[in-house]
Amino acid sequence: MQTSKAVQDQIKLEMSKNNLSITEFAVLEVLYNKGSQTIHQIANSIVISSSSMTYVIDKLEQRGLLKRSACPNDRRVIHVTLIEDGTDLIEKIMPKHHKLVDDMFAALNNNEAETLIKLLKKIGKKVEI
Repeated sequence: MQTSKAVQDQIKLEMSKNNLSITEFAVLEVLYNKGSQTIHQIANSIVISSSSMTYVIDKLEQRGLLKRSACPNDRRVIHVTLIEDGTDLIEKIMPKHHKLVDDMFAALNNNEAETLIKLLKKIGKKVEI
């Protein structure tokens, strides 16, 4: 738990330089990597409730980083898409974020890193509901 908190604190600090929370960054990252997504898909990707996701998306939309659009086939579904300013911001942030993560995990050699990933995935599968 201490290590998890330390990692999150480092990421929070880096994201605060761009006036983003970790959750806001995670939303932008999902949209950047996966393209347009529904609110439900984003919530599942970053493990947050859909109601909390709506608040985060509201804030990012107000900042002009993404847009929402209704699904033409199902009015209950809202698609969220990164727009130009959002893409510009995430492209500015990602190299610094990757370097931060690489620096934090530099204590591990490649085999150790691969083992850690496998173990975390194994635990994740075990605890998924």
